[in-house]
Amino acid sequence: MRKYLFNGAIIGSIVGAWGVLQTTRKGPRDWRLILTWISWGLTLAVAVGTVKKEADDRSLSS
Repeated sequence: MRKYLFNGAIIGSIVGAWGVLQTTRKGPRDWRLILTWISWGLTLAVAVGTVKKEADDRSLSS
């Protein structure tokens, strides 16, 4: 679990979520908001996948 919490990609995605939340609260509610959430979700998925792949690569090389 620690490998996910302290990874730069995950931290960046969480920081990015703050911007998405602010856009949701203050911005217009149209199709761009949905795309913003989808984009953030994909960013989080890529970050989690990257951490998992790095962990798997480390365990194979050990």
